[in-house]
Amino acid sequence: MISMIMVAAAFTFAAVLTSCGGSKKAADPSFGKEISVPCNDDEFHSDAKFFRGTGNGISQDLSTAKSKAKMDANANLSRSINTTLKTVSDRYVNERQFGENSEFEQKFEQMSREVVNQQLNNVEVACSKTLQTKDGKFQVFTALQVSKDEVLNNISNRISKDQKLQLDYDKMKYEQIFNEEMDKLAKGQ
Repeated sequence: MISMIMVAAAFTFAAVLTSCGGSKKAADPSFGKEISVPCNDDEFHSDAKFFRGTGNGISQDLSTAKSKAKMDANANLSRSINTTLKTVSDRYVNERQFGENSEFEQKFEQMSREVVNQQLNNVEVACSKTLQTKDGKFQVFTALQVSKDEVLNNISNRISKDQKLQLDYDKMKYEQIFNEEMDKLAKGQ
């Protein structure tokens, strides 16, 4: 009888310990303190409407820190746009039949690079935070963005100026593939 009471008490004790989620482990302090990074990729990632890039820079000089952050964000934004446009052009070329497949693809990729370079002059700042470290340096966090519609319109405008590309360009098909890839960005795929 006593052993039955002991077993019941043990189960009750175990149930009480785990009933409220049990004990939570604190972050292991030997790994360091978790921090919140302003203007980060989690909050400012590319989605169905915008391409975005984040960056940060640190320097004794505020303007240098800002320049470094902007260059880093521009590089990440450029990479995001280029990766998406490469995927779109590959899918577009594969889904359509062209006589000179490689020539179209090369011209299209060159035109895409030119559009990306042009777009990087028209970015808007989505977020910017400036901090001063304990040692007096400035650390700047920046998120830049450009509208996917602006990128798509610039591609269409560039194609309309190139007779060879214009002959093989199906605007509706390209936009469909482009929008599918933007949706994938929004879902984090």
